[in-house]
Amino acid sequence: MAISRTPVPDDVLEMLLAGNRRFVSGAPEHPNQDAERRASLAPVQNPFAVLFGCSDSRLAAEIIFDRGLGDLFVVRTAGHVLGPEVLGSVEYGVSLLECRLVVVLGHDSCGAVGAACDALEGGLPAPGYVRDVVERVTPSVLSARAAGITRRDDIVDEHIRCTVDLLLERSRVLAEQVAAGRTAVVGLSYRLDDGSARLVAGRGLARFEVPAATSEAGAL
Repeated sequence: MAISRTPVPDDVLEMLLAGNRRFVSGAPEHPNQDAERRASLAPVQNPFAVLFGCSDSRLAAEIIFDRGLGDLFVVRTAGHVLGPEVLGSVEYGVSLLECRLVVVLGHDSCGAVGAACDALEGGLPAPGYVRDVVERVTPSVLSARAAGITRRDDIVDEHIRCTVDLLLERSRVLAEQVAAGRTAVVGLSYRLDDGSARLVAGRGLARFEVPAATSEAGAL
C-alpha cells in the first residue's frame, strides 16, 4: 500500500497494521530498503509516522511493521517513558516533518512495567537512573490497580493508554494537531510470541474503533 504526502491518519494506521500482518504471516515485502530508496532520501526525509516505542531489542519498528528507510521517525526509551527530549522529538516529527500519526508502542512482559510492579509490592529499588524509569511507569501501574487491573500484561496496556494521554496533556503542539484533525495518536500493544500488534488506545481516529479498557473483575 502506497502512501500519499497528505494521508489521513486512519490510512497511515491501516498501512502499518497491514505491514504487521505480513510480518506475522511470514510474508514481508521489505519495501523501501534498496539502494534507490537510500539515494532518494539523501536530500530530505519524509516519514509518515512517528513511532514512540519501548527500547526493548525485540521491538525493531521497521521490521515488525514491514517498512523501510525514511518511513518512520522512531523515538525509543525504556518503558516508553516521557521526558523533554521525547516530547521535542515527537513534536519535531509532527510539526516539521508533518507526520500524520503518532504511535505509542508497548509490549507484553515489559521489564519496566514489571519493575514498577515489583517496587510497589515492596521489592528492592532499581539502581541508578533505572529508578527514574521505574518511577515514571509507576503512575500507570497505580491507575491500572485503581481500575481493578492486576495482570501485568493488562497493566502494560494501561501504561500504553496512559502514555497516549500524557503525550496529549504535555504537548500543546500535538494536542492542537489532533484537535484540528491533522494527526492522530494511537497506542499499540505488541505480543512477543507471535509478533502481532493490536490497537489499545486512540485519539483523533475517524474509522477505527478503539477497545474500551475493562477491569478483570468486569470481564468475568
